[in-house]
Parts: sequence; C-alpha cells; structure tokens
Amino acid sequence: MSYPINPTGAKLLAERDAAPVRNELREAAQQFEAILLRQMLASARSTDFGGNDLFGGEGEATFREMRDARFAELTAQSGQLGFATAIENQLARFLPQDDN
Repeated sequence: MSYPINPTGAKLLAERDAAPVRNELREAAQQFEAILLRQMLASARSTDFGGNDLFGGEGEATFREMRDARFAELTAQSGQLGFATAIENQLARFLPQDDN
C-alpha cells in the first residue's frame, strides 16, 4: 500500500483509521529488524578464521543464507531483540491517535 507524500502528509494520516496504520507500522518495523539481523549474520559469516570447510560450496552457502534469512524473520517476529518494538514506538508518535 502506498500513499502520496506531500507537505500535508500528516493530514492524510489523520484521515485514516489509526489501528490499520499501526499494524502496517508494526509489520514494517519487523521487516526492518529482519533485514538488520540478516545483515548482521552475513557480516559475522564473512569472517574467515582460516579453517578449512570440508563440505563447503555454493550449495551450502545458499542454504546458509536461506537459514539465516528465516532465522532473522522468526527472531524479528518473536520480538526477542526488541528492535522492531523500539522502531514502532518511535514512529507511532507521528500516527493519528485512536479515539476508540
């Protein structure tokens, strides 16, 4: 879902129901946390300690990337690290208040 960006963007948000917007914000924050975790895992895995990998290869590297991506998604959804919650809370200040 995309919304036009203009100087009266706050007015466009105010016209929308707050609950769906908050849900979208939560999902986006979790996705951002998953991306951050994938980057952290990729960076950690790129470190070479000089060991020989007996079963290495492109297939194993692909599997490792897929495993790391899934791990990052599950961790972000669980809220264990709290990055998504912190991002959501910071950005929620700019959402319309739910009067229900």
